[in-house]
Amino acid sequence: MTQSAVDPKIRRSGRWVFVTGVALLIIWVLLPIWLLFVNALSTPEEVAAFPKSLWPSFDLASLSFFFGFSGVADALLNSVLVACATMILSIGIGAPAGYAMSRFDFAGKELFRFLVVMTRAFPLPLLALPLAVMFIRTGLDDTILGLALVHTTLALPFAVLITFSLFSGIPLELEEAAWTLGCTRLQAFIKVILPLAAPGIAASAVFAFVISWNEVFAAAVLTIENRTLTAFLLQSLDVSPLPLKFAGGAALVMPALIFIFAVRKYLFAMWGIANR
Repeated sequence: MTQSAVDPKIRRSGRWVFVTGVALLIIWVLLPIWLLFVNALSTPEEVAAFPKSLWPSFDLASLSFFFGFSGVADALLNSVLVACATMILSIGIGAPAGYAMSRFDFAGKELFRFLVVMTRAFPLPLLALPLAVMFIRTGLDDTILGLALVHTTLALPFAVLITFSLFSGIPLELEEAAWTLGCTRLQAFIKVILPLAAPGIAASAVFAFVISWNEVFAAAVLTIENRTLTAFLLQSLDVSPLPLKFAGGAALVMPALIFIFAVRKYLFAMWGIANR
């Protein structure tokens, strides 16, 4: 068999393997989410029935009861506020740090990058007790700001490293050209670099938002009255009926999906920048 006859078959087989792998990955990711919404939008009888239907009956009784449950609306609002504050703080701190690391050489630069990554090496349960004591002493316990600061600590390494990689891929010559035309460094950053970096900043914002939205341990330990939705679900719905658990899971997943869908064009644009 000649080489020309073998290559098309190998390429065809490789293509089928690739397509099959992608299809299995999509099913692995999307099937649990789909089943969650099917059960959340079905009657209690349909949730308990077997075999289960793969299509919802669009019954809103469980969701209506869940959102009418005392404390759910406040917990949902707290989750939105904490996630938005975490997103703003992570980008506000991480983007300048990433820009400085990509544009300047300074003593201890590599050590700083290592320490940024090392912040993820310490498990949050290990730091929970010292954080709780410090927050009580400073008055940050059971507050939106205190929890947002903890979530910012979790999201900041991703923000710094993502923006560092993005700024490193933007040629310095673009800034130098802006300087020669009369722009200051800040003006060149705002008018030239920032529009090009928008996809990466959006990606960092998505990571920060999702990390904060899904975090439960710090929210459960550091809050009592101002609980986020994840901590509220952990506290109040652990012995609830199965339909309400599915309704709570759908309420927890939906805002993150909506947020990611809203910034999807920036995420897709980032892939093009990263592959340059």
